[in-house]
Parts: sequence; C-alpha cells; structure tokens
Amino acid sequence: MLKAENLETDCLQRDSAEHKEYAGVQNADSRKAEEQDGADLLERILSRDNLNRAYKRVKSNHGAPGIDGMTIEEALPWLKEHREELLERIRKGKYKPQAVRRKEIPKPDGGIRKLGIPTVVDRIIQQAIAQELVPIYEPLFSENSYGYRPNRSAQQAIRKVKEYAEEGYTQAVVVDLSKYFDTLNHDLMLELLRRTIHDERVVQLIKKYLRAGVMENGVVVKTEEGSPQGGPLSPLLANIYLNEYDQEMKRRGVPVIRYADDIVVLARSQRAAERLLETTKRYLEGKRMKLRVNAEKSKVVSVYSIRNFKFLGFALGRGKKGTHIRVHEKSRKKAKAKLKELTSRSQGRNVRMVIQRVNAYTRGWIGYFGIAHMKSLLQEWDGWLRRRLRMYIWKQWKKPRTRKENLMKLGLSEWRACEVAYSRKAYWRAAKHAGVQTAISNKRLVQAGYESILDRYESLR
Repeated sequence: MLKAENLETDCLQRDSAEHKEYAGVQNADSRKAEEQDGADLLERILSRDNLNRAYKRVKSNHGAPGIDGMTIEEALPWLKEHREELLERIRKGKYKPQAVRRKEIPKPDGGIRKLGIPTVVDRIIQQAIAQELVPIYEPLFSENSYGYRPNRSAQQAIRKVKEYAEEGYTQAVVVDLSKYFDTLNHDLMLELLRRTIHDERVVQLIKKYLRAGVMENGVVVKTEEGSPQGGPLSPLLANIYLNEYDQEMKRRGVPVIRYADDIVVLARSQRAAERLLETTKRYLEGKRMKLRVNAEKSKVVSVYSIRNFKFLGFALGRGKKGTHIRVHEKSRKKAKAKLKELTSRSQGRNVRMVIQRVNAYTRGWIGYFGIAHMKSLLQEWDGWLRRRLRMYIWKQWKKPRTRKENLMKLGLSEWRACEVAYSRKAYWRAAKHAGVQTAISNKRLVQAGYESILDRYESLR
C-alpha cells in the first residue's frame, strides 16, 4: 500500500518526493498520443529542453542523495562537464543506472515501507522519461483512476465513490494488494510498455531502471521484481500496470475507483460484491497480473459502515440531506494524537514556535480533509487546542510568583492573580480556570499566531 504531516494514511506518505515529481509532469494535450511515440522517442527524452525541465523539477523537490552521495547542487556542474558523454552512453544502450539507496519509513497503519532513492542523475533521467511518457499514457488510463496523475486527487476519488453510493452502489469490495510496488512482474511490465512504446531503446532503458538493484547495508541486492518507490518513474509504471485491471473491469461494466494501489470495487448488493471479490482475486493473482491480494484485508463492506469502510482516510455517512463525506475515525485519532504531540508541555520550545508548528500541521490536514463534513469536530478541537496552549504557557511560567506577575500584566487584579497563581490545580485543570482563560484569552492566542482550525475550514468551504 502506498497529501497534514503529510496527511493521514498512506496517502499522506504518498505525497512523498515521488508524488511531487510525478505530479509536476505536464500533459501535452496539443499533440495526439500517436504523434508523440515512435522511433525518435528517446531523442525527445534527451532533448535539451526536456532535460532542463527535468532538472528543475528534481531540484524543486529537494530530494536526498542516492548511493553516490551527490546532491542536486553538485549535479549541475557534473552534468555540464559530462553531458555529451552521458547522452551518448544512453543512446548506445551502454548507460547503467546505479542501484537505489534503501530507506525505510513507518507506515501509518503499522509496518515499514521500503523506499528506493535513486541518484540525482538517475532521478533527472527518470523524470525526463516520465515527462514524455505521461502525455502518451494519460489518454489510455481509466477515468476512475486518480493516483499520481496530473490534475487528479484523492478528494476527487472519494467524491466519485460518493456519487456511486448515491446511485445505489452501496456495497464495496476493498482490495488490499500485498507490497504492490515490490511485486510488479518485470516481464509483464515490459510487455505492456512495448504495446505503446515503439522505441525499443526507451523500453530497454526502463528495464535497466527496474533491474538496477537496491543497496542494503553496503551490499547491492538484485531486483528480480518490483519498481522501487522513490523515483519519478515508479508511480507512472504502477499506473500502467494496474490499468490492465481498470480496463478489464470497465469492459465488464463494473465501477472501480483506484488511487495507485488503493482499490474500491462497487456493487449494488452484497452477493454481487462477494462475486466481484472472487473475480478480482482471480484476475489480479492470475497470469495476466501476477500480484498478491491480501486475503485478510480484502473484504466486502457497506460504504456506510463507519468502522469498516475506509478509503484514503475518508469514510461516508448518511443523513437527512443524503450521503456526505466524513473523516474516518482512525484519521481523526491520528491527527489528534499528532496535535497532542505538537503541544506536549515537555518540549521546552517558545510557545510561538509551538503555535507555528500546530498551524503548519492543521493547514495541511484541513487542505486534505477539508471536503469532509466536520464543523462540530473542529469546533471541539479548537477549544481543546486553546486549552492545550494555555496549559503549555502555564507550565512555562513555572513559579507562582512568575505566574502572578504575568497574570497581572495581562489584566488580572492582584488578588485575582494571587488566587489563580497559588492554586494547587494540575496543569490541565489550571488551563481551564476562568482566570487563566481571561488572561490568556482567545484574542491573545490569535495575537501570538494561533489560527483557528474551524475558521480555516469554513473559509475553504
């Protein structure tokens, strides 16, 4: 399984470097796909203009170095010196990409995601390839595929599920692929590429990237299958591979909403959904795809099941006004835990810095989940966060005398300041004291930089 910190679920983590690089590829609508491909595709990939755009895109993403340690700043003088030699080696098929650097990051739902970080030079070449291939493949992709495509988003995907639910497709087959990016079959991938790409040199170059290997603990391990996450080509290849499934389901008239390897198949009845689950398993695990479906996590659920249906961090609800989009319970809990961590009173930072970090997180979170109905939730969170900040400030003041002086500076009378400052209440209870709330008012928190989550949410809507 693959948009605040970065977002909630795998989607959050998918808004990683590879997402940014791929999302930057522009779709050239002015040329037909047939005109874009041909025996000169490699020359277009290696053109000065295309490579310059690729360099700028990779530079804008501020990615980490690969196994050679070269940074994006060091790459420019190297490329100026070795450009012609590099291009000639690629044209003659003698270029050999370096192995990717393994990096492990925790997944939102537990476990580890293994990223593969290519060298800067290889990222630039991959980006250049992607920039030419995206316009070719975009017209071939399903309308219901939303992951890592220009001008498409997770929000559009959940809205599409909502549309189908309103049409009576209330049963969902939630499909979980085991280690999808690590299990792409290279032979099948190359076969798919050859159907559309007619410049064999490009296919062979992509093959070299697929089989470049991974460096783990100083040793290069061969990659017999998979497309390591971390490079600009990986999301595109992943979409090309699963497009076979998308198109097959489309031919059968089955609604499938897909965001990268997050798949939801929709049906009007539970019996139909159960049949589709078996059909999907057979197709994805068969000779045409050779993928692995996680039998435990792949299941049939109602799209209105608050606990069981989760797609890209969202859920669906049903009320008097019909179907609406919600934030899934797990997404809410994760966000609140993060906010609790950011406002922990033991970190020793200046409160303004704490507020800045809270604001940055909530901006990203609302930016992603802002389409959901959650006004009352955010109203509650605003009050809770303000109390957390008052608690943080209260602890920083430490001594009763300091608290008394600060309370008086903020407008409390001396006797009232004494009453509050010498209270034996613990931090959390003290933060709710009327005197503390009067002194550290909502207005003063705003002056210190606090941005209301509810206000931001309502401004977006």
